[in-house]
Amino acid sequence: MSLPEQLRYTEEHEWLDDRGDLVRIGITPYAAEALGDIVYVQLPEVGERIETGAACGELESTKSVSDLYAPVTGEVVAVNTAAADDPAVINSDPFGAGWLLEVRAEQTGAVLTAQEYAQLTSGE
Repeated sequence: MSLPEQLRYTEEHEWLDDRGDLVRIGITPYAAEALGDIVYVQLPEVGERIETGAACGELESTKSVSDLYAPVTGEVVAVNTAAADDPAVINSDPFGAGWLLEVRAEQTGAVLTAQEYAQLTSGE
């Protein structure tokens, strides 16, 4: 699995892309593969406040249902409606078209570098 070095990762298998005052969030290929074919996505509403560590969405696959945990605290400013309409894009392009939401972050939880995340997932 090739991990973009500029991103940060969580132990819950989300990635974060710091874009100045906004943070774009998605799930890693590791999570997408573990879930299997994603068939439904529930994301928070634009304007909703999310809290670090709390569930802020849900991903349903042919194998299971998994919570999406907020890696940051802040206000949701955008959601990827294209990914909600066609969840398969999360499996096929998790770092690109499969992003999930953007947040005006006030606080970021614990994050890992690409190398740290690679070590975490190599042991699972």
